Amino acid sequence: MFCEKAYTLVKDLSRCEDNLPPYNNELVTAVNNEIKLLIEENQEDAQTSTDESNTGTSLVPTMKIRHAAVKRNIRCLMAYHYNRIKCLRNIRWEFGSILPADIKSHLSASEIEWFSKYSRTLAGYMRSIGEEGVNLAVNLKPPKALYVEVRCLVDYGKYELNDGSIILLKKDSRHYLPRSECEELIRQGIFQHIV
Repeated sequence: MFCEKAYTLVKDLSRCEDNLPPYNNELVTAVNNEIKLLIEENQEDAQTSTDESNTGTSLVPTMKIRHAAVKRNIRCLMAYHYNRIKCLRNIRWEFGSILPADIKSHLSASEIEWFSKYSRTLAGYMRSIGEEGVNLAVNLKPPKALYVEVRCLVDYGKYELNDGSIILLKKDSRHYLPRSECEELIRQGIFQHIV
């Protein structure tokens, strides 16, 4: 039956929406072989129909069916690879430039190469933004507000903001500051974000 293997390939991938299943090299090869076989059969029939005079039999309907099967197989292969690449792109944004071993073991060599090139391109782009670069993967969801309320957990002393103003950070003091000014101090445990 035409296109059955290609359909199975796409169907198996769609069942695993949350995770990336192992690359199915066996089915991809089988679909490619079916495509080659159908094209060869169409070429033979085309040659046969031109060599013979009109004997009343026409191979054109059979050739059209084979051609439609070739196109469907190609569409299924493209959908399979596109959706795997789309999943890999999401993995890059979620996990960073280093693939977890369990995911890497499920990839083909060309997918690993694509992931590596995508990571390098993305890193180059992020370095090119502004003078110091911007890590676009830090906050994948935009903040709800540019300013946040924080509470100082320690006696830190004077702190200079980017605009040049100086604030005194005492234990248990509360401040309403730009999010970009607070993130590092929150990570260091100096500030506590008040929600």
